[in-house]
Amino acid sequence: MSTVEPRDLKPVWEQLGRQYADDGRMNLGFPGATDITYEDLAHLWSGSLLNNIGSPYDGGHGRNHTKDLEVQIVNMVADIVGAPASRWGYVTDGATEGTEHALLDARRRFPDAVIYASAAGHYMLGELAEKLMMPLVVIGVDDGGGIDVADLAGELARRRDRAAVIVAVAGTTMTEAVDDVPAIVAACDRLSITRRRIHVDAALSGLPLALVPVDGVPRVDFSVRGVTSTVVSGHKFLSTLEPCGVLVYRDQPLAAAAGRVSYTGTASVTLAGSRSGHTTLKLYKSLAGLGTEAHRSRVRACRDTAAYACERLRRIGVDAQRHPHAFTVFFPPPPPELTQRWVVPADDRCAHLICMPQVTRSDVDRFVADWQALVGRRRGLLGARRPAMAAT
Repeated sequence: MSTVEPRDLKPVWEQLGRQYADDGRMNLGFPGATDITYEDLAHLWSGSLLNNIGSPYDGGHGRNHTKDLEVQIVNMVADIVGAPASRWGYVTDGATEGTEHALLDARRRFPDAVIYASAAGHYMLGELAEKLMMPLVVIGVDDGGGIDVADLAGELARRRDRAAVIVAVAGTTMTEAVDDVPAIVAACDRLSITRRRIHVDAALSGLPLALVPVDGVPRVDFSVRGVTSTVVSGHKFLSTLEPCGVLVYRDQPLAAAAGRVSYTGTASVTLAGSRSGHTTLKLYKSLAGLGTEAHRSRVRACRDTAAYACERLRRIGVDAQRHPHAFTVFFPPPPPELTQRWVVPADDRCAHLICMPQVTRSDVDRFVADWQALVGRRRGLLGARRPAMAAT
């Protein structure tokens, strides 16, 4: 049997610290906020096992949990997104888990349900549909990047005899487009599709739009009558520094009626059994410790930086664009030399940078300067390779 000998791990931690600090300076492409930190919670990470097993609404046999705070978090998020008093929810390990829970609830209610989602929806939707053995219909997108409601209505009409579960998006992955949820509800109403569920994957844009709405951008929260559930990420706008999410239902899902498990003393109503109680502490500090006005200021600052980034890129000839509410600026894929230095994801159509709270105008200026310098070097090389004109 092999053995693991104890090692001096200090050099490992120091090296990782340097690596993450350097990488963080160059990461403009993924939507994770890092401006809120948690040094004051360090003593709760050392020697405290916090397991929020089962329902957050009953403690169960264990005492080492943070379920009281978890319920407060659900209520704080529910208040921000306008959920009624009948709300129900829990802290997930990410937005994908929240979407899966909503899809499973739809399947339990309507075994014949069909999932409808846009081509710009989350890349995990196909896997979730396969896992739950539910048919998935992919809908095209309109010129703004949101779901094409006319295309959706046509697909719904073809299957009017079947229940519909529509996954709308508040903040698509590449351009942060927002689906027109009121128009989706209206399309269902016109087709008399009453057996339906509308879940909003609001991982990035849900909280910012609820905190600081933008004229002309459709509402995506529970102020829209037909929304049945929504999920927001914790590690994106709320800066929890580790993946998590908050799922909120308008009314209790069918799982909420599950009986208690004798061993745990709590109902098994979540997708996971054991759940981290530590992420709840971070969410609580972010939401309750800062308060909504501070988060509104963070939203406005991010949008201001994004507008600045869009303008700076346009000045050097880059076709940069952004939606009026968005932290995201998207543009044609940059030269590979730039993406080797900067973390800026791209597909075959566009790349983007996302102005999360820690991204400053100085960061934008460094990125733009690197791009401009690269273009200049390429032009210089091209000029040097051109043959000289013969004298006449």
